[in-house]
Amino acid sequence: MDRLKVLESFQWVGRDLYYLGLITSHAGNISLRCGEWIWITRTGSMLGRLGPDDVVETPLSAGGSAHPMASMELPVHLAIYRATSAQAILHAHPPSAVALSLIDDTIVPADSEGGYILGKVPVIVASNVVASQEVADHASSLLQAHRAVLVKGHGSFAAGGSLEEAFGITTTLEASAKILLLAKAAGWRPSQ
Repeated sequence: MDRLKVLESFQWVGRDLYYLGLITSHAGNISLRCGEWIWITRTGSMLGRLGPDDVVETPLSAGGSAHPMASMELPVHLAIYRATSAQAILHAHPPSAVALSLIDDTIVPADSEGGYILGKVPVIVASNVVASQEVADHASSLLQAHRAVLVKGHGSFAAGGSLEEAFGITTTLEASAKILLLAKAAGWRPSQ
C-alpha cells in the first residue's frame, strides 16, 4: 500500500476517533502492517488532523532500526504484530471503557452486540502504563485470544484484519462500556 493510501486511511480513522471522543487532541495512535513493515502515526501527532509528515514507516523485524519519529507506543504495536496475525492496530483512550478499567479486571459487555463482537476484554495492570515492555508483553499475549485489551486507567488496544475492523472493535468497546456503566448506575448486576 502506498503512502498516500495509508495517509487517507489513517486520516478517516483518526478524524472519527477524535470526533467520537475516543481520543484527545494529541493522544492515541494508528498502525497498519504491510508485509515486513508497518506504517504508524508519528509521536505526538494529532489524529484528528493528520498530515503527510504524521505517518512513518518502520520495520517489523526485531533487528530493524525503528523510525525515530514513530509513536512512543511502537514497542506495543510491534509486539502485537509479532505475536498475532493482526493487520491493523488502534490505540485509543475511550473514556467509558477507561473508567470501567479502574473498577473491573475484565470487561464483560452486558449488551448483545458487545458480547458478540468483543467477548470479554481483559484489563492489563502495569506499573508503567505508557509505552512499556510490560504492556507490550501482556497485550501481545492477550490479543492472541481477544480482539481488544484495556490498560488500566490508560486506554485500549484493538487488533483487526483491517483498520475498519480495529475501528469497529474500538467503537463497540466504548458503546458497550457506556451501556455497562449506565446499567451498573441503575443497580443492575450480572447474573451468575
